[in-house]
Amino acid sequence: MGFLFNRVGRWLGRALTRPAHVHTLSQPTPAGILLSCLRPGDVLLIEGHSRISTAIKYLTQSTWSHAALYVGDALQGRAPDGHCFVEADIVGGVRSVGIEEFAGLHSRICRPSGLTDEDCRRVVTYAIERIGYQYDLRNVFDLARYLLPTPPVPQRFRRRMLALGSGDPTRAICSTLIAQAFQSVRYPILPVVTQGPSRDAMCADCIEEILHVRHHSLFAPRDFDVSPYFAVVKPTLAHGFDYRSLRWEDEPVTHDNTRIEEEA
Repeated sequence: MGFLFNRVGRWLGRALTRPAHVHTLSQPTPAGILLSCLRPGDVLLIEGHSRISTAIKYLTQSTWSHAALYVGDALQGRAPDGHCFVEADIVGGVRSVGIEEFAGLHSRICRPSGLTDEDCRRVVTYAIERIGYQYDLRNVFDLARYLLPTPPVPQRFRRRMLALGSGDPTRAICSTLIAQAFQSVRYPILPVVTQGPSRDAMCADCIEEILHVRHHSLFAPRDFDVSPYFAVVKPTLAHGFDYRSLRWEDEPVTHDNTRIEEEA
């Protein structure tokens, strides 16, 4: 049964990951500009165009359907030239890829704020050591059940649907892998926050926040975007932005391609 389940799961995975035409107003960032802004430990969120991407975006009520961890040159000598991301792919499992894997797709950089160099290396190492793990194909079946035009699913249950995988530690989905990597150094993403009495003996009446680790299987790509601990890095602004240098369609130009300044 396990062999048959894997065969069917891989066939279903290949079918659901075929690209589909999607209308979008978002412009993809050129690969060179994107790479110039990335640092090891950054999470790259992707707006995919496959059927399963549509399901993930619907269930999580988000633009993002996939996440990859940027590891810089940590894969040098261990992977093909240009490979600088670790991701969990439905068909290929946990693998390394280059920037060309995300060419033409809308993306967002999420950067862990204040992550130390040592913990960043540990996060990167955690992800790299899991290259070769299989994708959790049970998750594919769970998502496929909800690939209906209007699935009758209450919003409060949507996130739980992404946590219906096998639980096998040698299997992963994209956001789960990255969540585990950050949790390995106790870096918060979206922890459950409760309040309790302060442990400060000098302030017996004080209240402090207590963070509880959320199970890694409950994380979705959007969580890195909405996390208060990850900064959003926009390549358009990273190297300086001057709105006055933009050329608009309705702006007249001279024969030498310079602006015609309006008379005062």
